[in-house]
Amino acid sequence: MKKIIAVLVVALSFILTTQAQKGKKNKLERLSVAQQTELALKKMTLKLDLTTSQQNQIKPLLAEKIAKRKTMHEQRKAIRESGKKRVKLSADERFERKNKALDSRIAFKTEMKRILDKQQFERFEKISKKRAQKGKKKMKNRKRKKAHEKK
Repeated sequence: MKKIIAVLVVALSFILTTQAQKGKKNKLERLSVAQQTELALKKMTLKLDLTTSQQNQIKPLLAEKIAKRKTMHEQRKAIRESGKKRVKLSADERFERKNKALDSRIAFKTEMKRILDKQQFERFEKISKKRAQKGKKKMKNRKRKKAHEKK
């Protein structure tokens, strides 16, 4: 009897601690756009061996990109918190959004190509492809996890 009670106490404490940890998720303070830009620039400098002039040219590009991403995140968060259901976009709206996103990616890539030399740009492309594959893999896992939770 004592063993059963001990096992139940251990199991219950394990369950409670895992539930408590779930509540702490995403409670960290978000970095500002300037801080994110600085960190991204330093990572890029280490990976691509950027000169100071290249860093000065890339910094505003990164700041703009990060600011756009942050505003989109805030918009999605506001919609989620307001309790509105996700609105299905029409084909034209979906096309417009994707077209706009691709245009901004093309513009960023052409600016990077202008700023970086040939070797640096090749490394930049390689890193970008790896990041895209990693993102696709994460999204696939997220979709699997959601499908599994629904069952």
